[in-house]
Amino acid sequence: MRQLYPVLATADAASNADADPVALYARDLRPAPSGRPWVMINMVASLDGATTVDGLSGPLGGPTDKEVFAAIRGVADVVLVGAGTVQAERYGPPRSTPAQQARRRARGQADAPRLWVCSASLALDPGAPLFADAGARPTIVTVAAADAGRRAALAPVADLVVAGEHRVDMVEALAALRAKGAKVVLAEGGPSFNGQLVAAGTVDELCLTLSPLLVAGRSARIAVGDAPPRPIGLSLYRLLEAEGLLFARYARPVPGPSTSA
Repeated sequence: MRQLYPVLATADAASNADADPVALYARDLRPAPSGRPWVMINMVASLDGATTVDGLSGPLGGPTDKEVFAAIRGVADVVLVGAGTVQAERYGPPRSTPAQQARRRARGQADAPRLWVCSASLALDPGAPLFADAGARPTIVTVAAADAGRRAALAPVADLVVAGEHRVDMVEALAALRAKGAKVVLAEGGPSFNGQLVAAGTVDELCLTLSPLLVAGRSARIAVGDAPPRPIGLSLYRLLEAEGLLFARYARPVPGPSTSA
């Protein structure tokens, strides 16, 4: 994997051609804003903006994308995802390798990220893979108007948090995450879910994998929905390349020295 930006000094030139995504993403600064965690979005898209092929994101990536995906997950306290993506991608509890667990423990984190799923309808199967591991009990963020019967069906396999009346309120959900101790939250979509975070002005970082494919079709952009009061400005901190895939890290400006160079 090559680091294309920033280009390191001559003494470290070998690192440009042999970049370690695990070490790079782990060193990045992510100061939690007041009242909520630092929020990352991680998505993959084709050259023409598609986020899925036949409804799934997997065909856009490959082994290297999975490596970077794991490196980004490795820094998060919580993985936050919409119910539609959980069902389409058949999410299970987040896992970590022994090496990742050691790194996380050294940073004072749990062995693996916790999983939080946003669902106003609670139309989730209690027998789905994400509920299979009782030791990694997920949290479902729902609304006050959610069906009582569905609440009762999911209560034995998940913790439930209410944020909003009829639609999940992202600001309330993030405040609940911060109250639970989360400092870094990784949002993994889908596009309408990401759009809600963008509309609320709560995105601090975008990790975007650009796949060298032209897909066309009717796949959504990485974020869709209502626009924020003004576009969110992010700065390019790093660009990696492997097997024709580009891995870009954009983030809000962070005070202090850069950790990417």
